[in-house]
Amino acid sequence: MPRQYSDGGRNASGSFGRTPQRPFTATSKSLKERVGALKNLRPFIVMVWRTSPQLTAASLVLRLLRALLPVITLFVGKLIVDQVVLLVQTPHKPETLRQWLDGGLLDWLGLLLIAEFALAVLADILGRIVSLVDSLLSERVTNSSSVRLMEHAATLDLEDFEDSEFQDQLERARRQTSGRMTLMGQLLGQAQDIVTVASFVAGFIFYAPWLIALLLLALIPAFVGEAHFNAQSYSLDFVRTPERRELDYVRQTAASVETAKEVKIFGLNGFLIDRYVRLATDFYAANRRLAIRRAGWGGMFTAIGTVGYYLAYAYIAWRTLAGEFSIGDLTFLAGSFRRLRTLFEGLLTSFSTTASQALYLNDLFSFFEVRPEILSPDNPRPFPQPIRRGFVFEDVGFSYPDADRWAVRHLSFTLHAGEVLALVGENGAGKTTLVKLLTRLYDPDEGRILLDGHDLREYDLNALRGNMGVIFQDFVRYNLSAGDNIAVGKIAARSDHARIERAARRSQADEVISRLPTGYQQMIGKRFKNGVELSGGEWQKIAIARAYMREAAVLILDEPTAALDARSEFEVFKRFKELSDGKTAVLISHRFSSVRMADRILVLADGMVEAAGTHDQLMAQPGRYSELFELQAAGYR
Repeated sequence: MPRQYSDGGRNASGSFGRTPQRPFTATSKSLKERVGALKNLRPFIVMVWRTSPQLTAASLVLRLLRALLPVITLFVGKLIVDQVVLLVQTPHKPETLRQWLDGGLLDWLGLLLIAEFALAVLADILGRIVSLVDSLLSERVTNSSSVRLMEHAATLDLEDFEDSEFQDQLERARRQTSGRMTLMGQLLGQAQDIVTVASFVAGFIFYAPWLIALLLLALIPAFVGEAHFNAQSYSLDFVRTPERRELDYVRQTAASVETAKEVKIFGLNGFLIDRYVRLATDFYAANRRLAIRRAGWGGMFTAIGTVGYYLAYAYIAWRTLAGEFSIGDLTFLAGSFRRLRTLFEGLLTSFSTTASQALYLNDLFSFFEVRPEILSPDNPRPFPQPIRRGFVFEDVGFSYPDADRWAVRHLSFTLHAGEVLALVGENGAGKTTLVKLLTRLYDPDEGRILLDGHDLREYDLNALRGNMGVIFQDFVRYNLSAGDNIAVGKIAARSDHARIERAARRSQADEVISRLPTGYQQMIGKRFKNGVELSGGEWQKIAIARAYMREAAVLILDEPTAALDARSEFEVFKRFKELSDGKTAVLISHRFSSVRMADRILVLADGMVEAAGTHDQLMAQPGRYSELFELQAAGYR
């Protein structure tokens, strides 16, 4: 059954070269979904805390100290104003500064000024330390969440990675591994602002508590507006994930070393640039529409808040004129109300943004909730050492997700222990699918596969794959050193240089490496500085060395020699036959001159075994094998 991912089962094609049939529109998430997304805050905070308890605690303590500074600073400012007014009204004031100082009249004012200066310096120091701690914590969280994402992705099934909806989900999750510390900064900033607000509110309760209610009523419309547009912004980002992946693909295709030759030869630059411009224009238009609406409504809501602020300001001024407040009180209350308005606006906006960011967090945590279906059993059977009887396919059937036909069906045969088995057949016959089933990259939908009489699903998954050395036709060309390109076959033995060199000799890759400027230390590929590019055949010899590097009980070569000439492939397979003595091996090739050296040959057609036997046996009977052999042989006459 195809997997269902967290985008609600949306069928996201996002195919390259397709002109979008619909404009990008922002469909706002419901209030229930936005509130429900807040559940992501707790695991996020736990994730940040576990990343670095020391840095997280330091940030909390420092912000708590900063939270109290604004109200203390304003109160000290009030005392300064009141003291200045008092001194101005002093009868028989001294005429010179010396007389003021000698009379001790400026002592209290001086202390207050020094205190305010010290508070300003302290606020600046704390701000810089908080920024430092937050930047360090952000780096740690980004690295930690990226590692966690890679670790979790490594546990998932091949089926997941071959699904376009999963690719959309993975892309959204990747974006959330970096930059999410802005959310942590918001949460910590909210905690700091709440403490500051509480301290200001305490002062207002003493003077005029109803002003707090006025301020809140004036700011609620702005909060509602921000919440609405934040949700729309997330929805817009969500629905265009497939197109964003396509945009990145077009950009990469238009300017990369892998595609440069064909782009130039076929003159694809104009086509790719036009495709990129059309996609980017669609994105810009959608963002522009949302930004204009947001700016218009935001301006109106801000005006409502401004009206509320000046009503309160006028009330404070009137109470001062009536003699109920001192000039210092006026200064303190006006400054406090202005700060409270800014804080409330920030908090309400921040709460709305936090809810929006929590929606984005859902992209990350929903990815972590994806679970593999191909797993080891609770009490796995150990891999047989050595394999005694071999593998048996019993009426195996398998179809790829969303496919309209079976890749293989009613597939039954035996791969004997110590046997070299060749698979031949036309494209789409099921050869690579058979290899994927043998290595449990997929499990059969029908039937079963036995190893020494037991279902493959009874064995430890890592042990099973660890005992198989497989090289596919579409092997990865790693931009690593030559030695590391071989060592990936058994990365735990990366430091075993003798093993790496032995694997290179077996695949004849040692001849390739001997010509490199720095041998096994030479960087291969042109992505990084001083890298050397190899020919297709040279890459394939490096890749085949990975199978020998593993020194596995089962060796599988799935058409990895397509770029080699006929003589080189024959030599590789001849060597493969010699080195696989005593091992169970499978080889796939379209060249019949190579597969004829196998102990036995299976002819696959339409996902089933059509014929089996040695080369001579298959040639002695009419059928697909002899027909294809004669067609290929005719090309060499």
